[in-house]
Amino acid sequence: METVILGSTGIKVNKNGFGALPVQRVDDDYAGMLLRKAYDAGITFFDTARSYSDSEHKVGLALSDIREKIFIATKTPSTTVEGFWKDLETSLSMLKTDYIDIYQFHNPSFCPKPNDGTGLYEAMLEAKAQGKIRHIGITNHRLSVANEAIESGLYETLQFPLCYLATDKDLELVDKCKKANMGFIAMKALSGGLITNSAAAYAYLAQFDNVLPIWGVQREKELDEFISYIDNPPTMTEDIKALIENDRKELSGEFCRGCGYCMPCPVNIEINNCARMSLMIRRSPSDAQLTDAAKAKMMNIENCLNCGKCKSKCPYGLDTPALLRRNLEDYKMILAGQINVK
Repeated sequence: METVILGSTGIKVNKNGFGALPVQRVDDDYAGMLLRKAYDAGITFFDTARSYSDSEHKVGLALSDIREKIFIATKTPSTTVEGFWKDLETSLSMLKTDYIDIYQFHNPSFCPKPNDGTGLYEAMLEAKAQGKIRHIGITNHRLSVANEAIESGLYETLQFPLCYLATDKDLELVDKCKKANMGFIAMKALSGGLITNSAAAYAYLAQFDNVLPIWGVQREKELDEFISYIDNPPTMTEDIKALIENDRKELSGEFCRGCGYCMPCPVNIEINNCARMSLMIRRSPSDAQLTDAAKAKMMNIENCLNCGKCKSKCPYGLDTPALLRRNLEDYKMILAGQINVK
């Protein structure tokens, strides 16, 4: 079993974390089955968030009786002290616990610090002093905020997107965290579904001894793949290297990661799915992508106001309206049979 220590927290877990965002899409019983099966197989790190609708509730239902045997990380998106405390108390209640192992600021647009006028970091310190949280973390999609968090010395963990499509600047964060003895939690290890070979994704991240990948799990067959890697971890073979290189060529340039921070749209365009339809329909083709409901969502792109709100909020600096238009034209060609994706 491969393990990882999350920096100065001292938290040592199997190099397979459970990302609980997707369990909000299944019912309590199915979510509970997934969470308990993961635990029974040796997975002890579970990541959720106040923003993931009822995910915390499901984690609490399934795992509260083994609380001392697992590690729970959750997050607050609040930008006010009042909201921070409300979120924390709600999370504790939903998770059926009196403490959270790692409490994280959820993708803030700035790096909270003492005396910055927000009172947010001071609230973290007070929550830690009260024993309600044990370690302070931050999640982000912005390189500038992530670098500032590392350099500040104020945070014990950083959660940041990392997969084999990572840029050199992304990889520099991994090295900086290691030197700072700061835990690195890798989200989006499958790039929101664009990476379809989990063995390749695992083998790539296994090269970094200070990185804990958290895999978003919604289906039992997905969980079974990651469970199988506990005793038989994939390694970086020549075949996997070739697959990664091909994927990097195919996915080079501008593409939507599906993080959703551009939302909501004034005309209700489902940007986080529509802006990457071209890639998804080729890499993971599904009949669901061609249903009447899917067509309606894509055609709604024609109602784009070009207001630029999505573009201004994209942490990757994408020209989102242009990306949406390209995806729509491509989708229309697929519907017309001018492009075959099967």
